[in-house]
Amino acid sequence: MKKEIVKQNRKLRRRKKIRAKVKGTGKCPRLSVFRSNKGMYLQIIDDDKGKTLASANIKEMKSKDKKVVVSFELGKLIAKKGLDKKIKKVVFDRGGYKYHGRIKSVADGAREGGLKF
Repeated sequence: MKKEIVKQNRKLRRRKKIRAKVKGTGKCPRLSVFRSNKGMYLQIIDDDKGKTLASANIKEMKSKDKKVVVSFELGKLIAKKGLDKKIKKVVFDRGGYKYHGRIKSVADGAREGGLKF
């Protein structure tokens, strides 16, 4: 039980450090990633106004591929939604997760879709 609490506290500390440095504005919003065991949720957020400009989740994909492949396609989808709203440049917020696997796949998909960060 204690190990789980320590692990959660470490992740929370990492997330707070990242959010202190990463801030989205109207010109360059924040691409936030939330990952769970079953799904993944992406949001493009303007922190100045406190509004979500675009969002995408894994339920929209309707694909039964591996999670890494679906995450890559999800990155392309959020890039398309962002470009439709004339958002070309974002700040990537990995949300305390390590930059590998599904998180890296989302970033690669978003870059291929046309977003710059």
